[in-house]
Amino acid sequence: MTALRLRPTMLSDLDWVVSVERDGANLPFITPWERPQHEGAIRFPDSRHFILEAGDELHRIGFAILQGCRNPHGSVELKRLVLQAKGRGLGRAAVRQLKALVFTQLKAHRFWLDVKSLNTRALALYQSEGFVEEGRLRESVRSAEGYDSLVVMSLLDREYLARTALGQEEPRNP
Repeated sequence: MTALRLRPTMLSDLDWVVSVERDGANLPFITPWERPQHEGAIRFPDSRHFILEAGDELHRIGFAILQGCRNPHGSVELKRLVLQAKGRGLGRAAVRQLKALVFTQLKAHRFWLDVKSLNTRALALYQSEGFVEEGRLRESVRSAEGYDSLVVMSLLDREYLARTALGQEEPRNP
């Protein structure tokens, strides 16, 4: 698997971030933001906005946004994970690094996300990485075909620790 690095997003990255969101391969699976929303996520202390870089030359291959990083209940949301290249294991590597960051650095109790039900690739990835379906928000987002449901999933700190003990997680800080 190609090495992957998370680095904080810079304002100079945002034109690229917006273009990746609006790419036809990604658009059906997300609700794109305007540039000012991304700027807010960079500046707001409760959020973390990352560029995902891979390869020897650390080319940008995607981005991720965490929200609730200062949540008093220890509940951090994976708001967005978008990759340019698919099918190379980079999504799995990104999810694992984000889990390690959320549970070891941010000391979260719960890491959660929602994913469109039509995004079967992402659903399978999150399930294989230990996320548990909590419920569905039926037909809650409009899509080109009508409406789609959101699947709410989460992973708890004790589940993450159990996966680490079983060797299913990398026990390192990102």
